[in-house]
Formats: sequence, C-alpha cells, structure tokens
Amino acid sequence: MCGIVGWVGFDQDLTQARPVLAAMTETMACRGPDDSGTWLARHAALGHRRLAVIDLPGGAQPMAVDTPEGALAMVYSGEAYNFTELRAELAGRGHRFRTDSDTEVVLRGYLEWGPAIAERLNGMYAFAIWDARTERLVMIRDRMGIKPFYYHPTADGVLFGSEPKAILANPLAEPVVDAAGLRELFTFTKTPGAAVWAGMREVLPGTVVTVDRGGVREHTYWRLDAREHTDDTETTVATVRELLDDIVRRQLVADVPRCVLLSGGLDSSALTALAAGQLGAEQVRSFAVDFVGQAENFVPDELRATPDGPFVHDVAEHVGSAHEDIVLDTSALADPELRRRVVTARDLPLGLGDMDSSLYLLFKAIRQRSTVALSGESADEVFGGYKWFHQPEVQRADTFPWLAAQSMIPTRSGLVPEVEALLDLPGYVADQYRSALAEVDHLPGADPHERRMREICHLHLTRFVRTLLDRKDRMSMAVGLEVRVPFCDHRLVEYVYNTPWSLKTFDGREKSLLRAATRDVLPRSVAERVKSPYPSTQDPRYTVELQQQVKELVVARDHALFDLVDHRAVEEMAQLDPASIGQMARFGLERVLDLAVWLDIYRPRVRLS
Repeated sequence: MCGIVGWVGFDQDLTQARPVLAAMTETMACRGPDDSGTWLARHAALGHRRLAVIDLPGGAQPMAVDTPEGALAMVYSGEAYNFTELRAELAGRGHRFRTDSDTEVVLRGYLEWGPAIAERLNGMYAFAIWDARTERLVMIRDRMGIKPFYYHPTADGVLFGSEPKAILANPLAEPVVDAAGLRELFTFTKTPGAAVWAGMREVLPGTVVTVDRGGVREHTYWRLDAREHTDDTETTVATVRELLDDIVRRQLVADVPRCVLLSGGLDSSALTALAAGQLGAEQVRSFAVDFVGQAENFVPDELRATPDGPFVHDVAEHVGSAHEDIVLDTSALADPELRRRVVTARDLPLGLGDMDSSLYLLFKAIRQRSTVALSGESADEVFGGYKWFHQPEVQRADTFPWLAAQSMIPTRSGLVPEVEALLDLPGYVADQYRSALAEVDHLPGADPHERRMREICHLHLTRFVRTLLDRKDRMSMAVGLEVRVPFCDHRLVEYVYNTPWSLKTFDGREKSLLRAATRDVLPRSVAERVKSPYPSTQDPRYTVELQQQVKELVVARDHALFDLVDHRAVEEMAQLDPASIGQMARFGLERVLDLAVWLDIYRPRVRLS
C-alpha cells in the first residue's frame, strides 16, 4: 500500500521539476511512511511513498525496466492477490525477476500484455506506467474503486495522485470548487468520476486511462453485467463459501503483522472465523472499537438494537483470537485537532461525523500493533444487508434507496438562499438517479420486482459503496495502515450480484447467503444477530461539545462558511436543547464544523458562475 503522484508534460523538460515533484510526493507521506522515491525523464516525473507489506527490501519504487525501444517506469499502490500465479506465468514466458514483490509482477505483466494486464489482476490497486516507447501514460484502477486515484489534465499533459492534495501541491492545479463540486458536497450521492475540485477527475473503477500527445482516453475493462444464475440454493451457498475461503487465504498474505477488524456483526465475524481457520496454529489478532461509558449510555434505536461488545467477545472466545478493544473517550472524539486531521485525510468535508473520527483513532491504535487489517466493509452492498433493501416503501421510492430510507432527500438545505437556488439540489439528485439507473443491465424476461432489486443492488455497488471505500482508505492510510476488503473481490461481487433476490433472501432474512455460507464457523449469537451499523457514541457530552464549537463559529460572522451556509440556520442549531438533538441533527452540527475546517485548511476559491 502506498501513495503515488506524477506529472506528464509534453511541452517541457520535467527533469528540472524535482522540487515540485518532491512537494507533491511529500503530501503522500502518511500513505507511505517507510520509504520514498522519485523518477524523472524529459516528459514524465513520478513520485512514490511506500508502506512496505510485500518483499520489504525489494519493492522500492518508482520501479523501472529498460527496453531497446525505451524505458518503462511505474508507481503502484495496492496489492495484487494473485501475483504468485502471474509471476509463474510470466517466468514461463521468459521474464526474469529481480525482486519478490507484486509490484515487479505488475510491471512485467504490462511488458507482456500492455494495458490488458488489468483484466488479469485480482486485488486492489491504482497504478501509473510511463511508457517511453510510445510516450504514453497509462493509469489503471481496480474494479471496485478500493484504491483512490485522481488526475487533472493540463495544457500539455496531466497531473495525477492517490489523493487530490498531491495534485493541488502542483502550481498548475488551483484549489477551485465550482457549482458542480458544491452539489457533490451537499448531497449524499457519488457521481462517478467527480472529484469536487474543478478540473480534477477520478480514474473510474474498472477503467484504463491513457494520456499521450493526442489527449486523454478512457477504456472500461470491467463493469457489472447481468448474467443468468443457474445454481440451486445449496450450490450457491457452497460456491460463496469456496470463494470466501480462497479470498481470505489470498488476502492474509503479507510480510508484516496482520489482524482483523471485528465488530461482532455477521460480516466481520465471518472474516475473523475464516482467518482463524486459515492461520491454523498462528493465532489471529482482532480489534474492536468501543466508547467509554457506552454500556451505560446505550439506548436501542432504529439503527442499532444492541451494543457490539457482547457479540465481539463471543466471536473472540469462539475462534480463540488474540483480541483487544480500543476504547475511546468523548474528549478525544470531540477534539477540534482530530477533526482537522480527519478532514485533511479526506480532502473534503464529506465525513460521517464521529464515525469517521472514531475510525481514525481506531486505525491509529491498531497501527501501533499491526500493519495490515482485514475489514468486513462492502458485505452489506454485496449481500443486501441494509434494512432499507427489505422495506417496500424504499423499494418503491423514485430516488437513491439510502436517501429514501434516511429521509435525506434535499428539501431545505440550510444554504444561503441564493446558493440553494443556484445548486437546485433536488433536481441534481433526480438527474443523478436517472443517470445511475440507465447504467443497469437487465436480463430479458425478468419480473418487475427482480428488475427493481437488481437496480437497488447496482446502485449500492456503483455509488454507495464507493463513498464507504474511500472513507475506509483515507482513514486507514492517514495513519499508515493497510486495510483489505475481502468482500470486494470481483469474483464474489459478480457471482452474488447475479443471484436472484429470492436467493439472496432465501431464509427470509438479510444476507441469507453469507449467513448460510459461514454459519458453521460462527457462534449462534452472531449467526442470528440483526444487522447493526458501525457504532456511534451516545455520550450526551459529545453533543454538548459540538454545540459549543458551533456557537464559537457563529460569533465569527465573516467566516467563509457563511458565504455558503445560512448564518441564522447555524445559529438555531447551536441554540437547540442538547437533550432534543437526535442523530440527524447532531450530524448537521458535525457537517457544519467539517465544512468550516475544510474552508480554513484548503481555502478553496468558490466559483458559482
């Protein structure tokens, strides 16, 4: 896992650009605390920060190979879980390797197959190759968008990086946010390719982007297609288990300490149990997050019927893991400096409040003990785990399901009236929803309910999950922890996506296939547990502290925040009775503070015209 940056300019000599490239590379230091490197040629400059996970002495980057026609140089972030098989195949084709790293396998795979190497990879990755033979830059991102990857076309080439901050460190990229970017900030949708910053784009998941003197071109090498599913229930459950066993085995490979994130839910518990089985005599390590006083403060609500702790400990005892609870206190969660670190990690005020802050602190604590962690992220999107998947009123809603379920369709936004009118957030969400539906491929003859459930699954796998994957990557890499997401293996995603909805819910519950495939390795309490999201503190002191910070913000009437957000609306939030503030109102306080901090850190130029 690493941070990558680069600059291609066809009308200049980039061998003189080392200071700027170094500044870009330094912004990725948190993603790669172990090593750094740069590579410069006349029209291409590459930078890399390394988190060493595979072949600790031999995987330094940028990595280059010389050919009679010119050099190839690569910067690579992520992991290729099938690199052992690819290495053997390439060796059989005459390639000779100098290292044991997956990085060299990918580079030599490009030498053999060109951009088609992407179709052979199993893993999470974002990498760029400068091919001097054709004076072409090739940028490739994994199928699900696990690893972030951004680029910014320039007058004579392109800038790129793992995160926007790397690109913004180059004088050619100005920190400008236009109306389209603001719409992304103030709606809970994820427009594919959008990066919020004007002129900047994401490399789309499952896409190859090439840049040469003729411009920028995109090629999609993977998408979610509709395929007929002919396996019966027993075969389907067995296939899911076989895939999970293979995925966990591959993703446990590392030359550094590994662990599992354990929440006591079905997803993370299944991974913990499978990892324990794979490791055999080696004890699996597990970590969970908790809050001081959570047991005393916990009150069941619509999202969380039970606290995580008892289920976490049931799993740890059942599989014999070396378990540790990371217990966080309210003062740490509410610390303004922590908010600054979280917003900086994400580059945008797109957070999930204390659920981001606690995740950052959890990962920071884990990083002192481990370098690689397996996470249950994305199982809900793959297997249909969210409660709203199963609510008829949400199934019928003419919008994104998560917005309908949480009553988050934009109506009164709290923005300055002129800004609100210009952005037209309801219209924007409606347009994005129609665009997303147009991407869904259907099987001929599918009944209306099956068609609708395929649409809902597709929306989650191509829009909703990308926000969560970005959150997980940014919070973990901000502290140098590599988090792997086994449920995003494209083989599993494809297989389960194409199982009929009746199979996904064959036992009348959510995530039927995952429960059936892993029940034999789980304690009964967890196998029967109702879905519960990532935990959020219920300490009333946290809300009181948020309001105090918002009150201090209200006093600063000239803050740039109030060019966008209505001052009176923020003042009203600050004056509410803390006892009356529910989860969504508290989230509103957190979003206001995030936006204010982001404006202070990045000082973007907001362009509304």
